[in-house]
Amino acid sequence: MRLLLVEDDIKIASFVIKGFEAGGYAIDHAADGEEGLHLALSEPYDAAIVDIMLPKLDGLTLIEKMRDARVATPVIILSARSSVDDRIKGLQKGSDDYLTKPFAFSELLARIQALIRRASGATEPTRLVFRGLSMNMITREVERSGKKIELQPLEFSLLEYLMRNAERVVSKTMIMEHVWDYNFDPMTNVVEARISRLRDKIDRDFPEKLIHTIRGVGYVLKKND
Repeated sequence: MRLLLVEDDIKIASFVIKGFEAGGYAIDHAADGEEGLHLALSEPYDAAIVDIMLPKLDGLTLIEKMRDARVATPVIILSARSSVDDRIKGLQKGSDDYLTKPFAFSELLARIQALIRRASGATEPTRLVFRGLSMNMITREVERSGKKIELQPLEFSLLEYLMRNAERVVSKTMIMEHVWDYNFDPMTNVVEARISRLRDKIDRDFPEKLIHTIRGVGYVLKKND
């Protein structure tokens, strides 16, 4: 999958680029609206992520010009503006979705995946399942072997990331970039603490442990060795 990011904030751009590249996406970055429009009109992309407040050409005008040129690339707007009027204006100009800053990468990733699926006519599974552990993406309910497990929103996002990468080791950095937002302080031990709490809820009452620590590498959701 190839994405276009049009964002002038270097911190946000770096955060987004690292996250998508870690997930296997190719991503081109433009730091102003004119460059972003040039890329959008000349290169094929599966989706575009566009800020509104951009140098040289604002994001809404960029999107409008894309649609005038009959470029159907799905677009999600990133913006600090969160009012209903701003969201409506963005959709009216031709965007397909709208995400306000600050944001968690996991939400941006999920929305991009949904846009790409919608554009291709593909469908998203509504449930993730791994060895008796079940996550309903619509009701946001989690069960293991029929027992309901109550999770906080951040714990749900963390477990979703582990389940989508089942049997694949994910590093602390990958978790930080996918579950927390770009203002997250990497020097804290919040990942370890959240993994510990999640493990307590998912594994404590079951003989088979699913959440494993790979020392010096990261974490993985897998069956017992």
